[in-house]
Order: sequence, then structure tokens, then C-alpha cells
Amino acid sequence: MPEAAPPDTQPADGVADAPPGNWVDAFAPPPTRPYLRLSRADRPIGTWLLLIPCLWAIALAASVDAIRPWDLWLAVSCAIGAFLMRGAGCTWNDIADRDFDAAVSRTRSRPIPAGQVTVRQALIWMAAQMVLAAAILFTYNGLAIGLGIASLTLVAIYPFAKRFTWWPQVFLGLAFNWGALLAWAAHARDLPPAAFALYAAGIAWTLYYDTIYAHQDREDDALIGVRSTARLFGARSRQWLFLFFVLTVSLLALAIVLALAPSGRPVPLLVAMTGVWAMGWHIAWQMRRLDLDDPASCLAVFRANRDAGLIPVPFLAAAAWL
Repeated sequence: MPEAAPPDTQPADGVADAPPGNWVDAFAPPPTRPYLRLSRADRPIGTWLLLIPCLWAIALAASVDAIRPWDLWLAVSCAIGAFLMRGAGCTWNDIADRDFDAAVSRTRSRPIPAGQVTVRQALIWMAAQMVLAAAILFTYNGLAIGLGIASLTLVAIYPFAKRFTWWPQVFLGLAFNWGALLAWAAHARDLPPAAFALYAAGIAWTLYYDTIYAHQDREDDALIGVRSTARLFGARSRQWLFLFFVLTVSLLALAIVLALAPSGRPVPLLVAMTGVWAMGWHIAWQMRRLDLDDPASCLAVFRANRDAGLIPVPFLAAAAWL
């Protein structure tokens, strides 16, 4: 069992890798801060990365048939649901990883290893977030509800994946991009091949950005025996990242072709493909600036994937209107 870090190595307040001046540290009432930090409310990048595949799915599914008034609620509810389920998932992750977190410099200031929240309190907080997320889920159709319930298995498994596989990022990708299937089903009440191609694109994208994220901790992970693609790939990481980059844009393009080509409408297809091309350029720019030996560079490039993922959204939405 990893030993906890000495108390004097932990920040008096806040979490070591949270952005300085974040709203939780600046404005949230002090008693709520440990719980909001458990949910990563001080680091919204994860909520964005969970939401973006949902937005892809809503826009692309709408481009197949039509935009419906329901889609506005679907987009808003997916945003709220992403915040809640990311918070619940991160809380569960911190409960499962509390001993590992105490042994890693970047994570030992998190609320549980820092002694700000007990495991029991964290479990109650996780349950509260899940109840609120369930209230949103049950406004959807039966297929989407079933998919939402099924996703809990992936959420439950992910924190333990690093203990038994070198590919925990695959499990994160499966869980984090499930919203692409759920949101498509909520709009269209079915799951055509395009939805699964979109899901696969999201998984490849997660392998890209989370391998970069994992490079921040590869030395600590090696000491405590935690597995990751960053450790597995080692000096070959850039080649693997390029592969994931190519898979992401190729599968996203395939999803668009599968969705729009049968309609025989070239203009929406071209507009949607422009968004994929623009996202590809952004990721290529990321790789040029990425230094895998510099944790600050890894974190900055990881966070840049919010912008990369949002780039196709207006193009897909425009294709839905055309």
C-alpha cells in the first residue's frame, strides 16, 4: 500500500494541479470546496471532454433528419448531465485511488488523501450527484435511458483498469464517449452505423489526449506500479499519438460520410468535413508544441483539446441547418 505524503508537502488549500484563480478557490463557500474539488469543478476541462461527443452526436444526428425543438433541451441537459456524471465519476475515482493519490505529488492534495473529506462523505456526495443525473436521464426515451444505465458499468470499472491493464485509457475512452451513443439515441431513437463510428472516433481521441495527460505522472506511476499507455509507449509515444490523431479524424470523417452521403446532399457533407479538417489542423498544432518530458507542456496540450473538440461542433450544426 502506498504511503501518504507528509502533510507539509500538501498545499494548505486548493489542489496542486487546479488552474490558479479558479472559481472554486475564489468564490465557493469554504465548506463546499472539498466536495466541489472531488467533482473537479475547479478543473472544467473534463466536463468539456465528456460533453463534446454528445454535441457531435446531437448535431450529426440532426443533420440526418432535422433539428427538432427537443434538441435544445438535449444539448442543455447533456451539459448539466456531463457536469454531474463527471463529478460522480471523479468522486468514485478518488475513492478508489485514494492510496495511489497520496503517493503522487500531483494528486496528494486532493480532498480524500489530504484529509478534507472522509470516504463516507465522498460516497454520499457521489450518490447525490448520480441521483440528480438520473433525474435528467429519465426525461429521455427508453433506448437512451437504457444506454445511460449501462454506462455505469464502465464508470465503475475505470478506476481499477490501471491495476490490471497497460491500456486504462481505453476504458476511459469507452466511458467518456458513451454520451455520443446516448445523445444520438435520445435524438433519433436508434443507433445507426454512423453513431458507432462517432463513438470510435471519440475513443481514439481520448487515447490521444489522455496518453498526453498520463505523461505528467509516468515517473510516479512507475514507482507505485500504476500502468498507463504513457508508460507502455515510452520513447515511442509520439508515434502512437500520431496514430491516435489519424484514427480520430478518419473515424470522425467516416461517421459524417455514413450519416450524410446517403442523402445525396453534397453541401452539408462538405461543411461537416471542413470541421474535421479544422480539428485535424488544431491537433497537428498541438503535437508541434508538445514536449512529453515537460509536465507543464503536457497539461497545456491536454487542456487544448477542449478547443480541438469544439471546432467541429458549429460545422456539424451548420450541416444540420442546410
